[in-house]
Amino acid sequence: MKSVPMLILAAIGAMASVVTASAQYIRIPQFSLLQAEQAAGRRIFSDHCASCHMQKSGAQVVFGPSLAGVVGRRAGSLKEFPYSEALKKSGLVWTEDNLRKWIADSKQMIPNTLMPHVSISDSAEQLYLVAYLKALKSSGAR
Repeated sequence: MKSVPMLILAAIGAMASVVTASAQYIRIPQFSLLQAEQAAGRRIFSDHCASCHMQKSGAQVVFGPSLAGVVGRRAGSLKEFPYSEALKKSGLVWTEDNLRKWIADSKQMIPNTLMPHVSISDSAEQLYLVAYLKALKSSGAR
């Protein structure tokens, strides 16, 4: 009877050796939490924001300003977009926290703004969207 546990241990040891040896030849892709958040945010942007906002600096304005380089930018500051007076005079800077608040309820944050949008109340979706917005780099327009 004592030989059965030894046989099991020997089998486990052999399997571990095979797994270790084969791991040298198998490439396992690195997982990036930031890339996963940005991918989720890209999807949320596509579903909620892309119909009005462009993702590149200098892109032709359709309904809303480009969001490239928005993180850290002063609200209402792009010359090529006619912002509401409320937003221009807000003194707001688009920090991650301010963007999450804006995404959650823009009318509450800055009354009399002109941006009509469906609020995103899910805190995870807000986090993903902000992660994506951080990845949108400006080509010099601030």
